[in-house]
Amino acid sequence: MSLKLGVPSKGRLMEKCFDWFAARGLHLSRTGSEREYAGAVEGVDGIALVLLSAGEIPRELAAGRLHLGVTGTDLVQEKLPLWEQQLEEIAPLGFGQADLILAVPQFWVDVDTLDDLDAAAAAFRARHGHRLRIATKYHRLVREFLRVGGVADYALVDSQGATEGTVKNETAEAIADITSTGETLRANHLKPLSDGLILRSQATLWRSRGAPCTDAETATLAGLIAQIGA
Repeated sequence: MSLKLGVPSKGRLMEKCFDWFAARGLHLSRTGSEREYAGAVEGVDGIALVLLSAGEIPRELAAGRLHLGVTGTDLVQEKLPLWEQQLEEIAPLGFGQADLILAVPQFWVDVDTLDDLDAAAAAFRARHGHRLRIATKYHRLVREFLRVGGVADYALVDSQGATEGTVKNETAEAIADITSTGETLRANHLKPLSDGLILRSQATLWRSRGAPCTDAETATLAGLIAQIGA
């Protein structure tokens, strides 16, 4: 048996993961073709590399099918309501930073805060007969944030594509989405609320609290954590 380490399977996130571990003496590599999602680990014995989409890694960690995994804070907290009971944060990796924010059209000059949004949502429903729509991929995090912020009279609509375009396409009146530079928001004539920061996210190494470990695997895990300085 080996400890299973899950990392994102493609793109810059995978490359940056490989670089981060390489700087700490663990050399991760993809083996086989691009479609095989197989990998190898050199530098520490007893570790198997599993390549998955970043969105799958929280579920696999929570189920105990991975011992360790790299994925974003946003994905962990959105997909796992009890994430602190299921996962332990080992180390933030210093890349993949992005903010989950609430944004509205720039021409809503009187809407800058959550209180303003709550008032606008009530006025919108009175005028149009239906609730103001907020497009997002992050339903759980956004719903809890709005509950704490005291915003009512809204409806979340699912967006799995280009969320920033939903307002222009008239399928939503506001959005909640990940942004790193804000350029896409500005290009779509959107502005973040001044108190609309829902979550700061970055790529992070997590440990599953539920994955079974033999004594040998526990020792391997301790050695790995010591090696990467976490």
